[in-house]
Amino acid sequence: MANLPSAKKRIRQNVKRRMRNRVYRTRARSFVKHARLTIESGETEAAVEAVRKAVSELDRASSKGVIHRKNAARRKSRLMKHLAALEKSA
Repeated sequence: MANLPSAKKRIRQNVKRRMRNRVYRTRARSFVKHARLTIESGETEAAVEAVRKAVSELDRASSKGVIHRKNAARRKSRLMKHLAALEKSA
């Protein structure tokens, strides 16, 4: 356990930040999962909308510093690749 006052404060700050960041991380994961499931279902119009929302959430998480910007870019790229394959097959 921390003994210095600055270390105790740092622990308190980390707890607050972790709780705040969890919201953005969870939302991003949920939207990406929903987008993947929609793409797998084969509904093109619904998939486009779901991917658009997922990209928005990934950008939001990235801008807040919750996930790294390249991590967000990689996830968006993968979603777009799956969406393009769906549109090509349809």
